[in-house]
This record gives sequence, structure tokens and C-alpha cells, in this order.
Amino acid sequence: MDSVKYLPGLLTISAGLGLGLLALGTRIPAAPLVGALLGATLVRLVPNLPTIHWPTGTRTMVEIAVGIVIGSGLTTATLQEMRHLWRPAVLITLALLAAGIVVGWWSSRVLGIKLAVGLLGAAPGGLTGMSLAGEELGLGATVAALHTVRLLTVLVVMPLLVRFLTTGQGGSSGGP
Repeated sequence: MDSVKYLPGLLTISAGLGLGLLALGTRIPAAPLVGALLGATLVRLVPNLPTIHWPTGTRTMVEIAVGIVIGSGLTTATLQEMRHLWRPAVLITLALLAAGIVVGWWSSRVLGIKLAVGLLGAAPGGLTGMSLAGEELGLGATVAALHTVRLLTVLVVMPLLVRFLTTGQGGSSGGP
């Protein structure tokens, strides 16, 4: 039956949507994203479930939608604040690149993974971008798995650490 080929995609969308909406009731930062990732991942772990064949352009449309949502949050005030933040932005970027190279190389040498997987998996990029870079090298799923673990951990742990470490500081943006 032709409609069976759509079943994996429908199950994945349903689980992602369901857990994404369910996560809204939690205090987890970026709850819908975390819930949707978990829901989709759980479905994809079902043995013998056929591969999803998303319609051409699906990933591109989702990336455009995410870009629009994030971009719409940037205001004139945000851009003006960048006058004070460009030095920390450069420092943070260089530190993250250096740390990614060290951790990626170390993971390759000590943990026995491919150097390309270690470097891309430890790179300070987003899940989508680094997965696409890995895809070009035939390592997309492996790199995506590393970044998914990183993303879920960071989304849950970092906001809790920030709350804990900044308690009593009044929530300022850290400007000069």
C-alpha cells in the first residue's frame, strides 16, 4: 500500500509534536525543542522502521523558518549592544574553536573515533549546520548524534547553571 511509506514520517512528526507540546508544561529551557528532539529520536529508535524520505526542500524550509524566528528577535537595541559585545564575541568564538579542535583531536586519539568525526562533533556549530557538514563527508548521522547529545545536555544544564551562578545578580546582560 502506498500510504505505508508515509508512516515513518507521520509517526516521527506526531511524536515530536506530542512531546514538544507536552514539554511546554515543564520548566526546561527551550522545552518544545527538547521535547520534539526526544520524541522524534524515540520513534527513530524503533527497530526496522523504514527510513524517512522527506520531500525535497523540507530541511531548507525549516532552516529558513528557524532563521526568520531567530532574526525577528534581533532589534536595533540588540545590534547597538553589539558595540559592547564584539570583543567577548571574538574571544568566545576563538576559545570555542580552539577547545573544539583540542577536544576533537583528543577524542580521536584517546577514544578511537575518526578524526573528522571528533573535529566536527566537537565543533561549536549548531546541530543542523554541523550535520550538513558531516553529511558532505559521509559522517552526517554520527556527527548529528554527537551534536544531539551536546545540544540536549547544553539546553538542560546551562540554563540551570546560569540561574544558579547568577542568583542575586539581578539578571543584567553583563554590559560595561
